[in-house]
Amino acid sequence: MSDPFVTTEKRDALFQRMERLGIREADLGEKFILGSGSGGQKINKTSSCVHLLHKPSGTEVKCQRERSRELNRFLARRELCDRIEEKQLGAKSARQQAIEKLRRQKRRRSRRQKERMLEGKRRQSEKKAERRHVAHE
Repeated sequence: MSDPFVTTEKRDALFQRMERLGIREADLGEKFILGSGSGGQKINKTSSCVHLLHKPSGTEVKCQRERSRELNRFLARRELCDRIEEKQLGAKSARQQAIEKLRRQKRRRSRRQKERMLEGKRRQSEKKAERRHVAHE
């Protein structure tokens, strides 16, 4: 893997991460397939989409984010590491924590929370109303 877009530091860090997770290059099945979707004629006639299969875990990753095949190879390996790490760590993984945080943010507020929030907004608006300049007649 040699790509002008990926620095050697990033590449080395990825390989160290793969080693730490027990992912060996020999365990990876890699195919290059024709891309699809928007991008015009170029994307439809070059095999820049990377399909990775980690044979021991059965994890599959498809990556077609960039036009460069080499960059897609790098990104696919990074995505594979993310998925395998998520399987190993479960709820502790950073991705899982981010999903959980979003879920909590989107959750509906209870009636009491909503009343408390609206009361705070009402108080703030009263403060601002008192600061308004009153026109003298």
